[in-house]
Amino acid sequence: MNIAELNLTATVPLLFLAAWSCVLLLLGLWIPKHRIQVVGWLAFLGLLISIVLLVFNAPLESQEAFGGMLVFDGFALVVHVLLLLSSMLVILLSFHYIRIYEKNNSEFYSLLIFSLLGMMILAVAKNLIVVFLAIELLSIPLYVLVGLDRDGLWSRESALKYFLLGAFASAFQVYGIALVYGATQSTDFVSISLAIASQGSTPLMVSGLGLVLVGFCFKVGVVPFHMWTPDVYEGAPTVVTAFMSVGAKVAGFAGLVRVLFGAFEFLVSQWVMLVVVLVLFSTIVGNISAISQSSIKRLLAFSSVAHAGYLFVAMVAGGQGVVSDFAASAVLFYLIAYALANVGAWAIVIALESKNSVNIKDYAGLVKTNPGLAVAMTIFILSLTGLPPTMGFVAKFYVFRAAINLGYTWLVIASVITVLISAYYYLRVIVLMWMKDGNLVIKLPFSFNVVLVLTSIVTLIFGVFPTPIMLILENYIRGMF
Repeated sequence: MNIAELNLTATVPLLFLAAWSCVLLLLGLWIPKHRIQVVGWLAFLGLLISIVLLVFNAPLESQEAFGGMLVFDGFALVVHVLLLLSSMLVILLSFHYIRIYEKNNSEFYSLLIFSLLGMMILAVAKNLIVVFLAIELLSIPLYVLVGLDRDGLWSRESALKYFLLGAFASAFQVYGIALVYGATQSTDFVSISLAIASQGSTPLMVSGLGLVLVGFCFKVGVVPFHMWTPDVYEGAPTVVTAFMSVGAKVAGFAGLVRVLFGAFEFLVSQWVMLVVVLVLFSTIVGNISAISQSSIKRLLAFSSVAHAGYLFVAMVAGGQGVVSDFAASAVLFYLIAYALANVGAWAIVIALESKNSVNIKDYAGLVKTNPGLAVAMTIFILSLTGLPPTMGFVAKFYVFRAAINLGYTWLVIASVITVLISAYYYLRVIVLMWMKDGNLVIKLPFSFNVVLVLTSIVTLIFGVFPTPIMLILENYIRGMF
């Protein structure tokens, strides 16, 4: 492989992030524990520089690197910017968390960036080996972050559970990669696609694809690979949960779009029915399980399982040409909406958790004592439910339309019914905040308010004016799958 094939210019943002994380890890050894926010602000600066590098280094057309193992295009650019911006918001939330709980773990920021690096690599992977390595780079720092509260029993238990189940899922995935290689003699997406086009479907190939999907299903938390989600979301430090709930899902679905629409597009008749089953089980089990939850963290955890199901609705539109372009754009739009609402909702959970309020009933009367928090939480809940005038409503419309374009009207009807189920437990929180009495008063720092204002305003703006951003997404995606 020569220098031209490496194309290091395209990988500058990734290389910079890797180097920046190593520097932060070393700086954390020298900066006093009471000045840990300095490391946080440096991490924030590093992510901001990465966004600048991405924008100035954005390819006018698709570029490959490392001999075709990575591909940098408009799809990757959108995913990378979304991941970086979400991580920046989480860093702003971490300052409040560290101050309240006196957690002086400077390695938090280095681990966060290393995991973010794995997420970004997954979004540009064009080879199954790179997919596996990216998922491991994404996961291993997350295992440590989940157990970062070393004094907390729940945190340690969650980290162990997440690690064991994650290793189990990785074993399935690497076995699947081996089967796919055995069927096609390649792990490159283009070569796999050409081999399927010429040889057709084989039992070995289908088995390999199924096992590869297991690793992705675990990461995005769909049924039946979701049982870790409520326990880990509840036991992990809440600021870690906020990062994991958004980053892992965005990266996981970005990788799924690459794999299904890029490598296995000619096996659509085989994997589309599996995706339909995942949609039905995830939306039904996720929403019904959330109804009985008294903890807001477990409610949002089961909610994330249901949202993974809704995202899979767009994946059924995995045909070639314009249909898959719109489906990929719909997935990106949904991920943006989900990231905004989820980061905002978890921010409010962190705020109330600082007052030992983790039960849904603790949100009673929030509009009287903290009207700003109540209004913001209402916006986020409406978006997660899929009600206008929020971005979540438009996001669900797009993913449902992508499925209807291929004739899966019955699947959309079933998904809409589960949305009505979700309205029960979502709106229950709004009723408590607006119609009950409470006395919980919270004062938040400036950085925390910035996160809430930005996420709530953007959720409303894109909910009222979604067309421009959807057109931008379609222009970036067109012709890439």
